[in-house]
Amino acid sequence: MYALLDRVFRMGVKTGTLRVTAPSGQPYTYGDETGEPVSIRITTDAAARRIAMDPDLALGETYMEGSLIIEQGVVYDMIALLIRNADNIAEYPAWSRVLYKLRKGLKWIDQYNPAGKARANIAHHYDLSGQIYDLFLDRDRQYSCAYFETPGASLEEAQSAKKRHLAAKLGIEPGMKVLDIGSGWGGLGLYLAEICGAHVTGITLSEEQHKLSNERAAQRGVDERVQFRLLDYRDLDEKFDRIVSVGMFEHVGVVHYKEFFAKCHALLNDNGVAVLHSINRSDGPGATSAWIKKYIFPGGYVPALSEVVPHLERQGLYITDIEILRLHYAETLRHWRKLFADNRARAREIYDERFCRMWEFYLAASEASFRHAGLNNFQLQFCKNRSALPFTRDYIQDTENALRALESKRPRLKSIPAE
Repeated sequence: MYALLDRVFRMGVKTGTLRVTAPSGQPYTYGDETGEPVSIRITTDAAARRIAMDPDLALGETYMEGSLIIEQGVVYDMIALLIRNADNIAEYPAWSRVLYKLRKGLKWIDQYNPAGKARANIAHHYDLSGQIYDLFLDRDRQYSCAYFETPGASLEEAQSAKKRHLAAKLGIEPGMKVLDIGSGWGGLGLYLAEICGAHVTGITLSEEQHKLSNERAAQRGVDERVQFRLLDYRDLDEKFDRIVSVGMFEHVGVVHYKEFFAKCHALLNDNGVAVLHSINRSDGPGATSAWIKKYIFPGGYVPALSEVVPHLERQGLYITDIEILRLHYAETLRHWRKLFADNRARAREIYDERFCRMWEFYLAASEASFRHAGLNNFQLQFCKNRSALPFTRDYIQDTENALRALESKRPRLKSIPAE
């Protein structure tokens, strides 16, 4: 029964060293025997068959179930080794390639996210116990790509730098009305209000995020200038000087890109500026991992820029700046993965062993994809009026320096839950 998986590994693993103990106890070695070996054990014939037929889904499922056991290395090492060999996919059995093409073709159905479905998709991930997120995120609970200004920056420093970098690109002046689409636990909105002097409306579909972000605003004494609403962006009907969206666009779905940018156009003042921060796939349009779609982000999709830019053009929105954050999310996820590993026992108390394995696989697969599979982040700045921003990018660095000076004079945001 192992012969099918043996064929897949022999075709797909050309570099590195993968050692596999089959259900029979028979050992196998794949690759060119370079680098640190990764050793795994597959305990049942059924698990071996499932991995062979659909590795994208079954690799994560069998790890969650315990029928795939890592005996040397950690789950990140296994996934990274397999992703580094992804160029060999042309040699994979035909059924594997057909399955990927089918999923790619069906993404238009998978990502149809009307308001009700979008709310359910968000609840699936973001309405988990907040204690889980406290185990691996920074104090401000920033759950998106950080910005590492220096290689040795801590997670806290890099997440602060991300907020500063975004605020600088927005060019906010005191008193401006700012919309934060997908406001999370409120960290960015609070920063824009406290440091930049903006009047912020944050919107989220997560009940847990909505509740906590408003508690934080009250705790900080800025609830008159920061309002977080449980609302779909499609239901807004007012004008803003600035719009920012961080880590939300991946939940919109390709079917709704026209709708999203049409709404941005309608919500933005004539001299307004918007910044969209999203994960990006550098190799063109693709499909969401079957495992990620089922267990982590239902309805989610990482776009290619080629799928995004045409919609801005058609809505009469001018792209004024695009920055690609190449390995920043890989570094962010490395921090998250290690923090979760350090706090794994607590996570097991909150949920169970299966959840811990699922979360480990999610963080490891995400980091490996950003480090080895061409995923990165873009920050895309756009507006209606091409004269709304300075002629050169120097203002971004100048503004960051000014914001850094203001931050040093303000008390640090308290942790979650409130101290």
